[in-house]
Amino acid sequence: MLITMSTLVLAGKVRYGQDEPTWKGCQMRGRITFLAGLAVGFVLGTRAGRERYEQMVKLSRKAIENPTVQQATRTAGSKATELSKTAGQKLAERMPKMAQAAKSSASKVRDRIPSRSSGDDDTAAANGTRPGH
Repeated sequence: MLITMSTLVLAGKVRYGQDEPTWKGCQMRGRITFLAGLAVGFVLGTRAGRERYEQMVKLSRKAIENPTVQQATRTAGSKATELSKTAGQKLAERMPKMAQAAKSSASKVRDRIPSRSSGDDDTAAANGTRPGH
């Protein structure tokens, strides 16, 4: 290896004169420029985002405070309450019929299985329990 005036030997590493420090300086300037751009973009973006957010909050509050919207909300709420009560009543009326249909279907299936014997344990089997358990 040829050692010249432009070669520096520091701590066992060969460094070439002005090449590496210049490169590191460019690298550092690039990083600083990038970070500065990132910071400016972040600040401007958050300000614009915050302004847009405030605008949406203001419009939503205006809409909520509108008497027409409040009336529509009350009407929809009362209609939902009414419909849920009606559905509950219809379900209560149909539940015994559904239970009877399920028992009837279960007994038909039970009759088709040849290994099952009919007798006192049919009621237990229909209820989901097995005799002796």
